[in-house]
Amino acid sequence: MENQESKAEKSIRCETIFNGSIIKVEKHKVELSDGSESYREVVRHQGAVAVVPIFGDKIILVKQFRFPVGQFLLEIPAGKLEKDEEPELCAIRELREETGYNAQKLTKLGELYTSPGFSDEKIHVFLAEVVPDGEPEPDPGEFVEKIELSFKGIVEDVLSGKILDGKTVAGILMAEKYLTGGERNG
Repeated sequence: MENQESKAEKSIRCETIFNGSIIKVEKHKVELSDGSESYREVVRHQGAVAVVPIFGDKIILVKQFRFPVGQFLLEIPAGKLEKDEEPELCAIRELREETGYNAQKLTKLGELYTSPGFSDEKIHVFLAEVVPDGEPEPDPGEFVEKIELSFKGIVEDVLSGKILDGKTVAGILMAEKYLTGGERNG
């Protein structure tokens, strides 16, 4: 059997196409394992966190308009990592900003790549046992509605395809496995 490393693509040349405040877009000329060449467009992202907040038998979600898909989505609280920020601290900050809840206990459930076909964005997923601590304090330009639902009901919504946000689907299923005695992934 051939070594997987021998099939890895190698970047020959990299050009930055766009450098924004959240992402950077690069165009790479790559050498493929058979010696031929191709191009890859890559979105670079600093990384993010997502938090599954549990309050008793409820889950705290946020509903917000997502411009790229043109609709409101129901999501677990999430946000991008600041430069050199620890994922745990980012999770606590984002949870507080988006929901007004504080984490009493934070458990890392795992990590996932959002779209590895074109992006290096990695999300650290946490489960948080939470308590209310005031009103949400979203970032400027961020408009979120806090929603409390039954955890069991939201798992059913995920399984039936009603929840469309990938990190939310993954986070809820990871939390459900963990809470029902499954192993932690991270």
